[in-house]
Amino acid sequence: MKTKTKFDEILERLHSTQLELEQEIDRLLAEKREQFQYSLRLGKVVFGRSMRNWQRQQRTSLWQFLRKAPLTYILSAPIIYGMIIPLALLDLSINFYQHICFRIYGISLVCRADYIVIDRHHLAYLNAIQKINCVYCGYGNGLIEFSREILARTEQYWCPIKHAHRTFDPHSRTHKFFDYGDVDTWQSNLNSLRKDLNESSDK
Repeated sequence: MKTKTKFDEILERLHSTQLELEQEIDRLLAEKREQFQYSLRLGKVVFGRSMRNWQRQQRTSLWQFLRKAPLTYILSAPIIYGMIIPLALLDLSINFYQHICFRIYGISLVCRADYIVIDRHHLAYLNAIQKINCVYCGYGNGLIEFSREILARTEQYWCPIKHAHRTFDPHSRTHKFFDYGDVDTWQSNLNSLRKDLNESSDK
């Protein structure tokens, strides 16, 4: 049985604080829904009629938007949108990987819909180009989050060891990992940590 160190206790406190903050964020988001008069029905955003009409009045027309855009922004658009190709390849390959390998290893699959959220195109104050941009960014960043969780579960299964150097933004499963150099805990608890991946898909 692994003996908790002071370092483990600090990591657990950080993780607990993170969960508390996430709950507080959910509460604040509920307040924002009430403030801006929208609700979520079966995963779809629904605005009140008066709020939607007000948003439409604030929308910048396509002509005004393009006229004010710097030429360099317009010329860079093919580079930005060209990234959809490697992103789509990542989406396809990371899904293929988890559906094959996770089933073999007994790891719970990551739900793609929990990470890739496309909803900002429902905002009536955005014009067509802005909506496309928001769909693109929502997809790209959500895909990276989705991929990161798949890789985090893979790391927990195969190499759940903390690094000797602290990284800038470690994923949420790092607090479960074994200390760098702790061979005894690694050998005695690796299988139980692997079983955790099949028993629960929580972060």
